[in-house]
Amino acid sequence: MSPHLDTPESTSPMGSYSMPSQFTSSMGHGSVRSPLYRQYHDNSETSSINSIDSHSHRSMVPGIYVPTVAFFDPETEELDLDTISSHAIRLAAAGVQGIATQGSNGEAVHMTHRERNLVTFTTRKALDRAGHSDMPIIVGCGAQSTREAIELCHDAHTAGGDFALVLPPSYYIGLHAKSTVMEFFRDVATASPIPILIYNYPPAAGGIDLNSDAIIELSKHPNIAGCKLTCGNTGKLNRIAAATRAVTLEDPGSGFMCMGGSADFLLQTLVGGGSGIIGGFANIAPKACVKLVNAFEKGNLKEARRLQAIVARGDWAAIQGGIIGTKSAMQSHFGYGGYCRKPLPRPNKEETARWREAFEETIALEQAL
Repeated sequence: MSPHLDTPESTSPMGSYSMPSQFTSSMGHGSVRSPLYRQYHDNSETSSINSIDSHSHRSMVPGIYVPTVAFFDPETEELDLDTISSHAIRLAAAGVQGIATQGSNGEAVHMTHRERNLVTFTTRKALDRAGHSDMPIIVGCGAQSTREAIELCHDAHTAGGDFALVLPPSYYIGLHAKSTVMEFFRDVATASPIPILIYNYPPAAGGIDLNSDAIIELSKHPNIAGCKLTCGNTGKLNRIAAATRAVTLEDPGSGFMCMGGSADFLLQTLVGGGSGIIGGFANIAPKACVKLVNAFEKGNLKEARRLQAIVARGDWAAIQGGIIGTKSAMQSHFGYGGYCRKPLPRPNKEETARWREAFEETIALEQAL
């Protein structure tokens, strides 16, 4: 969990979030594509992906969202579409509320645009075939330029995505103006055909850590539908949830989704008025995470705390091992997972045994549910 780097809140705007009617009724059906988008998309390598652009918009509801692992053939490193499909169906059957493709766990940085779109397209088709056509897909669309981020949002929509998860640009952070990041999010949100979620994850964004004032201000944009706080700052989450009247298990509020970014503070997120989590640990233990949410919703805090302790211990193993450890544990316990794309290393026998053991408590809970 990152240290708290939030700035003082004395000037934090406290206005509530309100979704204009034109977005609540038709978000996701495609805003008019800007000339900027048309200029570069005609020659994009994504043109060979079949479009399911006519999909209806699916709403996010409180609960567990899983940034899915991407799977590759162990010899060729080509996408393993069958495993991508079956894993998505396994998660849906476990009761999660949604899936995120192209997140940090999805190795989007190791893929071409066409491959990224193929993963989302394959996930959407698998969910639809399995009877989960109402389950929303969030698609990672962060990029270093405003132009590419907008392109990724359009591609995500065409491939079947319902929301875009967007990191702030960071490569040229030393040259940013004071307003650069705020303008970036507003520009992307204005041009995106699907609502966006602000992804606050400092280690993946050159240390950029948006404070609560900034996110509350950005929440006023009609096409910014929520945030994911992988910074681990629960005080920040509390302030944003209160100021935006975020969706909770008990109250639809304004419609703004204030999401924690890790399962190790799932209970704290719910207690603090958040909407749930988008957490990679749910690739390993989706039923345990869902069970925790259900216990909290029923008012069984003793059980919720018990489950949170187990989940937090398991998530610490996932945090330490990253995607390498997560995939290794999945291979050991579930018989699939494989390896990351190069240049990430493959675990040796000792590391494989360590990751298998680190997740045993969580796996025992998961298999008992």
